[in-house]
Amino acid sequence: MDFSRRHMLAGGCSLVGAGLIPAMARAQAGIASLAYGPSTAVYALGGIAEARGLFKAEKLDFKLVVGNAGTHGRQTLAAGQALFAHGDASHPLQLSTRGKPCKIILATQMISSIANIVVRRDLYDAGIDSVEKLAAYKRPNGGKPIIAATAIGSGTWMYGTYTFEAKGLGDKVTWVAGGGLNTMLPGLETKQFDAIMGVPGWVIEAEAKGFGKAIFDTSKPGVFVSAYGGTVPVLVIYALAETCEQEKPTVQAFVNAMYQAMKWVKATPIDEVYALVGEKYFGGQNPDAVKAELGFDKQTWDYDGRIDKASFERGGKVWYRPGTDIPPAKYEDIVDMSFLDAAQAKFK
Repeated sequence: MDFSRRHMLAGGCSLVGAGLIPAMARAQAGIASLAYGPSTAVYALGGIAEARGLFKAEKLDFKLVVGNAGTHGRQTLAAGQALFAHGDASHPLQLSTRGKPCKIILATQMISSIANIVVRRDLYDAGIDSVEKLAAYKRPNGGKPIIAATAIGSGTWMYGTYTFEAKGLGDKVTWVAGGGLNTMLPGLETKQFDAIMGVPGWVIEAEAKGFGKAIFDTSKPGVFVSAYGGTVPVLVIYALAETCEQEKPTVQAFVNAMYQAMKWVKATPIDEVYALVGEKYFGGQNPDAVKAELGFDKQTWDYDGRIDKASFERGGKVWYRPGTDIPPAKYEDIVDMSFLDAAQAKFK
């Protein structure tokens, strides 16, 4: 087990009983626990804020709880084992419809780095170089092409299924759960999957090792905006609505730290960002792949954390579809930018 995994598990183990501790007691103790998954650099902001000492400056005791898929953050938050979660914006919407109202308090990505589609290299070399051609492909047994998302219902699944459905191809492919880095890439390499949804690091890794090729790459200018009509809240920080109401000082301190981390990343060379957290959290992963993920957001949007009503409503095209079981929600009911407003006013 590498150091990064040991570090993350250590943070998770310390929170096993957190759900048994009254919320107000946790707030008074100044604990800011953040859950997410999988272990990829698109979720590095919490670790960056910790390494920069920003939580400590806000008098918060910070803990990370890391799993293998985006659903982990949602489930951990719902179980009371974390105060905050970092993941696809659909997760707080799903929790809210299941009796646990949530608030999105910060955006960490507005152009999706988790919507990339990587096909097997042999298929690409055979001419399958587009979403349409992948959908038309038949496996040797005559079956539909198999595409892996990290988990069914995860952010990668949400964006992957939308990409195909928007083209009228939703029924032409089969979706499976592929897990994290250590299962997704081997599954593509061994032809268990015909394609995978991949963060930038996975795209680089698959292409560098010669067994995959991106056919839908959101790091390229215009690809995402053209397909989705503009920016949307992709990855966000969220908390239970009762946390935002009852533990405002803790939530504000947490957002203060995360916003300062965003400002620092935006202004800092990627090599310096990697030097801060690369080995600690992502040891064993390809450094070039990690750097690509760390740099994705600063290259594609303003990195200011803000979600406006128009972008939220564009996200509805992804969230509110048959199969997602998410009913439409109002911007005012889900998004709370008041903590970000205060942080931006304080740290101009």
